[in-house]
Amino acid sequence: MPAACDSVLEDIEDIVSAEDVKPHDRQFMRRNVFPKVRKRNSQKNVQTEDDPPSDSIIPGVQKIWIRTWGCSHNNSDGEYMAGQLAAYGYKITDNSAEADLWLLNSCTVKNPAEDHFRNSIKKAQEGKKKVVVAGCVPQAQPRQDYLKGLSIIGVQQIDRVVEVVEETIKGHSVRLLGQKKDNGKRLGGARLDLPKIRKNPLIEIISINTGCLNACTYCKTKHARGDLASYPIEELVDRAKQSFQEGVCEIWLTSEDTGAYGRDIGTDLPTLLWKLVEVIPEGAMLRLGMTNPPYILEHLEEMAKILNHPRVYAFLHIPVQSASDSVLMDMKREYCVADFKQVVDFLKEKVPGITIATDIICGFPGETDEDFQETMKLVELYRFPSLFINQFYPRPGTPAAKMPQVPAAVKKQRTKDLSQLFHSYSPYDHKVGERQRVLVTEESFDCNYYVAHNPLYEQVLVPKDPLLMGKMVEVNIYEAGKHFMKGQPVPDARVHTASINRPLAKGEVSGLTEEFRCAPQNGRNWKAHPSAEIPVKTPLSSWMALQLPWQQGGGLKILSASLALLAVLVMFYYGGMKTEL
Repeated sequence: MPAACDSVLEDIEDIVSAEDVKPHDRQFMRRNVFPKVRKRNSQKNVQTEDDPPSDSIIPGVQKIWIRTWGCSHNNSDGEYMAGQLAAYGYKITDNSAEADLWLLNSCTVKNPAEDHFRNSIKKAQEGKKKVVVAGCVPQAQPRQDYLKGLSIIGVQQIDRVVEVVEETIKGHSVRLLGQKKDNGKRLGGARLDLPKIRKNPLIEIISINTGCLNACTYCKTKHARGDLASYPIEELVDRAKQSFQEGVCEIWLTSEDTGAYGRDIGTDLPTLLWKLVEVIPEGAMLRLGMTNPPYILEHLEEMAKILNHPRVYAFLHIPVQSASDSVLMDMKREYCVADFKQVVDFLKEKVPGITIATDIICGFPGETDEDFQETMKLVELYRFPSLFINQFYPRPGTPAAKMPQVPAAVKKQRTKDLSQLFHSYSPYDHKVGERQRVLVTEESFDCNYYVAHNPLYEQVLVPKDPLLMGKMVEVNIYEAGKHFMKGQPVPDARVHTASINRPLAKGEVSGLTEEFRCAPQNGRNWKAHPSAEIPVKTPLSSWMALQLPWQQGGGLKILSASLALLAVLVMFYYGGMKTEL
């Protein structure tokens, strides 16, 4: 046992011995410290005019070009990133040459899409552009050689795009690949009420969930999007309401598998859809996204009722991929051909004229000639008006990439044979002479027509009359092609205007409240139409303190902690000064 202390300390300051440095001695030493000048290599530290020091760059004034590949989910992510950047002050440009930074939002479904993505990175680097990459490719494989040194935004981190772009412009590399979680539970992704710039101001793309419940052996998207995570119904309905208030007349619901919606949060797709149709105004329409057969089988009765609703397109995208059960088993698709036929036959019976779109993969590993012929028979039987034909590409890291491959020449020939079958029939010839109601939402690729869709989501080209855009009109069908019909508006027919308000201008930021548009932020005003501008006079320290509304929570906590720490340091400093006095 240690010996007891011989003396009693009356005060904690008595612990200081005579040999310890006193406060006034510390102050004297502080005053006699002289900085040592470090010798620098003058040539090494010269900054070129084209590469200013990072702390002299004012964020929010640069031009950004955004390119997105892939599905409508990816397109929605791209719109959200554009909206946040524009709200912060960056100018979104359609001219890649004049942009200071390229934001490349990738797709990992097929090799060609990734090749385009990789080539765009190379082109940007050759043009001395700053590069930020996003989407499924870097999320699934962030360590690929061609991504080294690049900033990455993960598919669930798109609400932090401003931070990543800002640091990249300063010359730093940032990688945010984490998952959104609440009490350990994975969320659907970034908030739905973030600012966005719609590619088409009349169409709102809403991602109802991310990820899926399957483990298909050929799929790389699963590596990026992960397991199923659904958004709450209330949030989705609120987003739809906001969209209609901003002049949207068509909503697309999208995800990796809409049919699986809600299984992780105790609800289901029909429940969501019934809530949504309650808020769709007259003259507006809802389009459902892709659903796999297993999950739609459970809700066939309810889905048929919903697809018959006058404000829901009688359209469903149900990928079959192959008509061979053995191939489907190797794909781990979790259904058989009979399941697919049951879904299609039931919907065709209960929803008159319904459009069924499907996907087929040609040349999957192990596919025999007999397997492929079964697929050809299925297409011949149903004569799908919309058919997505894909030659199989082995994606790195997937089980299918390790399977014995079908020869390239065979895959190519099967793809050609199926394409010829698809183009051998005309799905719309019998509709010439019909009178149809169509919703006009887009401009054709050749810019010669406006694009509309009838209640079956069949494409109808109409004259380029600006008065028709965003309207539901009646047309007489006078011509039909493989993928479209042409219609002439019926004179004096009733025109429905779905929009509650005027549609936003192209490039205008959606999701900004009037309060955000006009409220002062640190002594300055935001302007968000089409994008905010940051005055050059703003000091960098003040600029760094600015926060977007959707980022304020965490930032305020950090700021409060910093101020508290600063207060403690000041108290210690002045306490020492008083002791000396």
